[in-house]
Amino acid sequence: MNDDLLAESFETHRDHLRSVAYRMLGSLTEAEDAVQESWLRLSRSDSAAVENLGGWLTTVVGRVCLDMLRSRKARREEPWDVLVPDPIISRDDAGPEHEALMADSVGLALLVVLDTLTPGERLAFVLRDMFAMPFEEIAPIVGRSEAATRQLASRARRRVQGAPVAPDPDLSRQRQVVDAFLAAARGGDFDALVSVLDPEVVLRADRGAALGGSIEVRGPEQVANQALTFSRLGAGGGVVRRALVNGAAGVVGTRDGRPFSVLGFTVAGGRIVEIDILADPERLERLDLAVLD
Repeated sequence: MNDDLLAESFETHRDHLRSVAYRMLGSLTEAEDAVQESWLRLSRSDSAAVENLGGWLTTVVGRVCLDMLRSRKARREEPWDVLVPDPIISRDDAGPEHEALMADSVGLALLVVLDTLTPGERLAFVLRDMFAMPFEEIAPIVGRSEAATRQLASRARRRVQGAPVAPDPDLSRQRQVVDAFLAAARGGDFDALVSVLDPEVVLRADRGAALGGSIEVRGPEQVANQALTFSRLGAGGGVVRRALVNGAAGVVGTRDGRPFSVLGFTVAGGRIVEIDILADPERLERLDLAVLD
């Protein structure tokens, strides 16, 4: 296969590979790096011997992501290191397209849970439960027997099923709850804030190392207090815009045309069960917000 044809064939699989890598890594930039590495490996290989290009590339990107996860785990030393995944932002007025977007999206809450898994568990769960890859093909990637790989996926599945990661499917209902939360925060109404928060609510925020790192707050009163603090910090020329954050109701805060925060909400049972805030200036600069214009 000549180089142009090989590149064309690779492009037909790029979106799938990016989806696998994003679910594995929770980082848009790292996902792109993993996809690019899979292309480099393909370009250096004997492509004529590859019978199933899609399966071959998925295996390669899985191995690349596994190595990246293991390296990331080894680097983490700070006890406050709570990772808020990179958000995927789209317009709030998606209309009929929202159903398809939700079907193909993965919520920030789920990505946070996936980040608590071991690298092997995460790979087994993502490839099996999200992409229906056979265990016999996953096992060589993690270097385990097929039976051991099934156990990895099973442990990951139990962890995921025990976490409140499934949002209400009704976007308009999500938006009503989020709007009530934002109005209460702007108005400094503590009781109104608490009323829209689930008893087990958790707030995670990544502010970047220069601003104090990451925090995790649990409980309605504690989260309401934190929300009021964030609201005061965001005041003064800031603009809050509705957006879909990983397919669910969220907001993007901008000041002078530059983002200063992205908030993703998980709403279930008419209350907010999780808030994930990205306020790290360095990471925010890498986000593509042109889709909101």
